[in-house]
Amino acid sequence: MAEQVIIAGDGLSATINALGAELTSLKDAAGRELMTDADPAFWTGHAPLLFPVVGKPTGETIRVDGRAYAMKQHGFARRTMFAVTEQAADRATFVLTDSAETRTVYPFAFRLAVTFGIAGATLSVDVSIENPGDVPLPASFGFHPAFAWPLPGGGAKEAHRIIFSADEPAALRQIDADGQIAPAPRASPLDGRTLALRDDLFAHDALIWDRLHSDRLTYRGDGGARLEIAFPDTPMLGIWTKPGAHFICIEPWHGIADPAGFTGDFRAKPGVFEVEPGAAKRIAMRVTLLAES
Repeated sequence: MAEQVIIAGDGLSATINALGAELTSLKDAAGRELMTDADPAFWTGHAPLLFPVVGKPTGETIRVDGRAYAMKQHGFARRTMFAVTEQAADRATFVLTDSAETRTVYPFAFRLAVTFGIAGATLSVDVSIENPGDVPLPASFGFHPAFAWPLPGGGAKEAHRIIFSADEPAALRQIDADGQIAPAPRASPLDGRTLALRDDLFAHDALIWDRLHSDRLTYRGDGGARLEIAFPDTPMLGIWTKPGAHFICIEPWHGIADPAGFTGDFRAKPGVFEVEPGAAKRIAMRVTLLAES
């Protein structure tokens, strides 16, 4: 059985599974669940971590220096056991390092450390992607948390909305039938800075912002629980559900699926960054439970 770690503070409690270092529960002080019900009729995930790719590579293959490597959608971290290297009442750190198995699909040395902490009504997730090797480390990373839709006390699903912190004038990207980014853009469904949530928005997969101006947003219904999700280090965002499900995924990304037909080197894939030998790339997300309105 995978190891479950529970951390808690005055305003929140969280459960993290060492398999994938995946957040599986986030509850308020009253014990109300703020995350997905993981109904297997729709999707059993909760909040997988996407590494070393975000989205689906063409043919589920990446190419590095002329060699092809098999790589599943969203990478292998979410299916791999992490070591728990730190655990306290309100804090825990999970670490994944390269191995003979990972190097068959991703030929790089790496150390992926994820620290979850709770202070007051805020859950922090701090990621460090470290390069212990002697060549630059190309990677992408993404968060994929699935929050309850509707939120506790938030009213009907159709009363829920997401409010961005900045204007988002650009068109969106869309996913084609093969899971890649289609060349044609998608008109933005925003009204000002507000996205009114409804199932039909997701009839053709996720909403994708690849030129994001906001560094946070608020997810809320007509009352009850309200969440602010802050993502200062990720320039892209996906929002996704399966119509009829009881979750909405709000996904800060540093990376994206391959453009349709892309067969270039992994380093040239949109959203890929490089970590120099001996250095680290840090990416954070904050989820804050706001006072009820």
